[in-house]
Amino acid sequence: MNHIAFIEKQVVAELMKQGYEPSVALKGADRAVDHYRRSASASARGKMFDDCLHIARLWASKYQPKTKNR
Repeated sequence: MNHIAFIEKQVVAELMKQGYEPSVALKGADRAVDHYRRSASASARGKMFDDCLHIARLWASKYQPKTKNR
C-alpha cells in the first residue's frame, strides 16, 4: 500500500466512524489526498496524516447534509 492509498483508506474510515455519510467521507478523502500531494514536505515530522485528516474533516463538515429531527 502506498502513501496515497493509506491516507485515502484511513481518512474514509475515520470520517465514517465520526458519523459522516460515505459519499461525504470519500470526497473528504479526495481533499486529504490533494493536500498531501500539494504539501508533502510542509508538515512537521510525523504530522502529515493529522494535517490531511484535518483538511478532510473541515471539508466534510461543510458538506454533510442536514438531517431533520423527528
